[in-house]
Amino acid sequence: MADDAYGTLLSQVRILLDRVAGCAPPPDTLSRLADQVAGVNDVLARHQVPVSRRWDGIRLDLPGRGHLLLPPYIVDLETEALLRARVTFSRLHLGGAIAVHGGAVPLLFDDLLGRLVNQRRSGTVRTAFMHVNYRKITPIEVELDVEVTLSRVERHKRFVTGRIFDPSGDVLCDSEALFVVVSAG
Repeated sequence: MADDAYGTLLSQVRILLDRVAGCAPPPDTLSRLADQVAGVNDVLARHQVPVSRRWDGIRLDLPGRGHLLLPPYIVDLETEALLRARVTFSRLHLGGAIAVHGGAVPLLFDDLLGRLVNQRRSGTVRTAFMHVNYRKITPIEVELDVEVTLSRVERHKRFVTGRIFDPSGDVLCDSEALFVVVSAG
């Protein structure tokens, strides 16, 4: 596996997405760029693999597990009942003004809450319920802290909570969720 090269490609694609989200070039520049991106797509089309051999979404060593849809978080601490991470939302995640789009927050929570309840446990879980409270504006281009906690386990049910903090320690949003172990098959 080309570890360093794949991580570098993901980083460059994230920058590309961020720059596309914040640009307004003239039409001739847009046409030229679209042709260049089409060329890259053609190259990547020749290297597609089955889901079982994909790297995205399973690379715990890369920000956001190497998944381009996820905000690129970095996990600093992970135990059986606690996960602490850092995340910086970019212009790609912009909703309005300087605020992160409301849909990007649950996406982050769903991934981190699910990661905590899936790691070091038997069975695969799926989100059954998730509630998010938006307490304050979640800013872009600011490193934020995330904390996820396993509250309790009841047979096939795993209850978790999460919070996102700004640099001063204020809670920007919080979440509570229920994950359920799915039956084999």
